[in-house]
Amino acid sequence: MTRSATYALRLPVSLKENLTQVAENEGISINQFITLAVAEKLAVMETARFFSERAGRADMDAFRRILNREGGEPPRLGDEMPEDKEFGENP
Repeated sequence: MTRSATYALRLPVSLKENLTQVAENEGISINQFITLAVAEKLAVMETARFFSERAGRADMDAFRRILNREGGEPPRLGDEMPEDKEFGENP
């Protein structure tokens, strides 16, 4: 069984009323709803951190060499590189 801890949470009345209604509509308790919401937010934050770290290790020169290697295909419609500062100009 998973250990749990308690945390007193203060919510504005209007938010609590909305939360109560949504949890009831979903067929779950307020506690379950809040637990799921916190878990989802933490997962989003961890995913953003992961991809930020990965992007920091990217070798854009190697990336462009791979894209422009002999025998490669030109981008298909919709796969073009964006003209964006983040990526620089298209090679």
